[in-house]
Amino acid sequence: MQTLHAEVVAISPLTEFVHKVILKPVESVTFEAGQYLQVVLGEKDKRAFSIASRPSQSDELELHIGASAVDSYAMQTLEHLRQAYAQKTQVLIEAGLGISQLRLQCERPIILLAGGTGFSYAKSMADHLSEIGCERPVLFYWGVREESALYAHTEMQTWADSRENFTFIPVVENPTASWTGHTGYVHKAVMNDIVSLAPYDIYMAGRFDMIGIVRDDFLNHGAIRENMYADAFAFIK
Repeated sequence: MQTLHAEVVAISPLTEFVHKVILKPVESVTFEAGQYLQVVLGEKDKRAFSIASRPSQSDELELHIGASAVDSYAMQTLEHLRQAYAQKTQVLIEAGLGISQLRLQCERPIILLAGGTGFSYAKSMADHLSEIGCERPVLFYWGVREESALYAHTEMQTWADSRENFTFIPVVENPTASWTGHTGYVHKAVMNDIVSLAPYDIYMAGRFDMIGIVRDDFLNHGAIRENMYADAFAFIK
């Protein structure tokens, strides 16, 4: 873990409730694809967010913060970052955290599963896999409630089109009549598409209550616990 200051370079809306934040560390930072950082609001108040950047982009760290009036955890962090941006002051961060980063030492196919802004966790790995020319099959499932929340749909389709072994599957829980893709819960879409999850390395990010359900359902669908990764596992039974 590295503790360092960073400049807030930009804050821009991705949707009505999701904002992209770009932080520029004042010194070199090292992290692995799939790790997260903490924005330090106080000595005992640290807010965790996945790093959407790939490791080679360590000069600027991208976060996707989903914040609404009812989500004080994220909204307070966003306001802290906005204040620093407006006043041109630096924020304190802790980077290179997490134990569910991408593993490259095996040849198993990969499933990246993201719910909502958990997308940023999987995006870092997807971009890194593309950059290093990974030849393992990679399936990226991104689940959202409404189609309008697919703020990076075009970007990820371009990612999938870049290599034959990459596939992007957006899943909409409450689709409109014009939606022609997968619908319902994102992990149910995975189980409908794949007979057994035993051969896969599975990386997951989303709300803690979601990840607990996904873990249990995936285990019943053949997934091997040692090949499933989510930082939420440290906080759920």
